[in-house]
Amino acid sequence: MPRLDRIVTRGGDRGMTSLGNGRRVPKTDARVEALGAVDELNSLLGVATLAWPRAWWPTARALQQDLFDLGADLAMGKASGRRPALTLDHAARLEALIEREQRRLPVLNSFVLPTGTSAAAWCHLARAVSRRAERRVAAAAGAGVLLVYLNRLSDFLFVLARTLNRRGTGDVLWNPARARRAPKR
Repeated sequence: MPRLDRIVTRGGDRGMTSLGNGRRVPKTDARVEALGAVDELNSLLGVATLAWPRAWWPTARALQQDLFDLGADLAMGKASGRRPALTLDHAARLEALIEREQRRLPVLNSFVLPTGTSAAAWCHLARAVSRRAERRVAAAAGAGVLLVYLNRLSDFLFVLARTLNRRGTGDVLWNPARARRAPKR
């Protein structure tokens, strides 16, 4: 476990930072960008949880723990020889949650707009940030378990948004432009 006895280190004052493996890199490095996106997602989940029913809070905390593990794995890199904390079992647990919730929802015949209840809207925002984190991780580390996990997480957040939209009955469906044409005057 890291020891955080000093927060102000001045180590990043010149645009460089240290990864978990001790390597110094520019703050614009793809891995640092990916770590920032994962951190943003984790923070957003903390805020989103405030709108979620308490029954979902343990799931949210587990997801936040997973995202810290993901960040640690990303910061260390594959070359560290360290066994990754995040495994495909973590993604499989998300898949099981997705399947369970999906069975309780009506089938979609259109895309869903990112709105509805406050809790659902926060899930949709977290889902979009999860997709960005996914792109950043792909750019920094390529394919692998980290990418699989983020992909499942964004899928889970979509399904959870529908669940929190009164089990899908509060979903607002996309109505394509051709179907919304204004009537002629």
